[in-house]
Amino acid sequence: MWKWEKDAICGAIGPHEIYGRYIDDIFFTFNDPKIKIEAVIKKANDFHPNIKLEANIGSCVSFLDLLINNKNGVLFTSVYHKPAAEPCVVPFISDHPRHVFSNIIQAALLRALRYSTTLDIFEKERRSIRLMLLYNGYPSRYIDTNFRKFFDRSLSKSSMIPFIANENQFLVMRNTLLPKLTVKERETQHRIAAFSFDEEIDNQNTKEKTTGSSTISKQNKPNKFANTLFLHYTHEKRLHSLKRDIHKIYSEIFHNTIGIDFRLIVGHRNHRNTGHELVQKRPPPTMLKPIPLPNIKPPDETD
Repeated sequence: MWKWEKDAICGAIGPHEIYGRYIDDIFFTFNDPKIKIEAVIKKANDFHPNIKLEANIGSCVSFLDLLINNKNGVLFTSVYHKPAAEPCVVPFISDHPRHVFSNIIQAALLRALRYSTTLDIFEKERRSIRLMLLYNGYPSRYIDTNFRKFFDRSLSKSSMIPFIANENQFLVMRNTLLPKLTVKERETQHRIAAFSFDEEIDNQNTKEKTTGSSTISKQNKPNKFANTLFLHYTHEKRLHSLKRDIHKIYSEIFHNTIGIDFRLIVGHRNHRNTGHELVQKRPPPTMLKPIPLPNIKPPDETD
């Protein structure tokens, strides 16, 4: 894939253009006439028979969930919504932990803030988010509380109204949140750092073994969950006090015993939704193993 990108795409666009790819979606800027763009795409399609691009050329295009608009040489971005997409999220009456609903609001506002180039674009998206939440049964007071919580994290605490008041305040808040990594980006960086560290240790061990100078003994890390007892239950809204009740019962029963020295951690699991209940992505191993047929010999035929 990199050879195809390098020869067919990257080599054809200029050094000051923007290029990005996510799996099979590609975006790049091009300041030459449309005929040259079509020639580049034709060359990319002829590079390999299994690679066929469907081009969307224009001053306003979408890339994943981002809408990019070219206005007189200046790129403006906003959140892209597919025409057939329904404004549906997890309904507020759904039996989920309360932090799930709060995270939905925070994630939607964060995406709108990072994608919106101007305050006007952000305000339109913020109103769309509010209407979507109201459509899915979220109370208006709950929405306002989480909106204020989101703006309180980035705006000055001295502000009486924790909302964006002007364009400069919006740009300051956007520039503050843009460099912050998402959870997935932090996990990716952590995996890369762990892989680099392990590779460096392996190279060092190999070098020391060949030279015969010394060996490194691996030190076992202390187990911080050695004296910990985990207990999980399926979350239900009517069982909101179950964690507190379990801790109370545990303390009463194991008082003045060795069990009180163990740390009890009570967690919950979410209900399996309809998709998980009706669709099994991978069958159990017992179904994959063929059932051996009984080896029954036919009876001897006698005259």
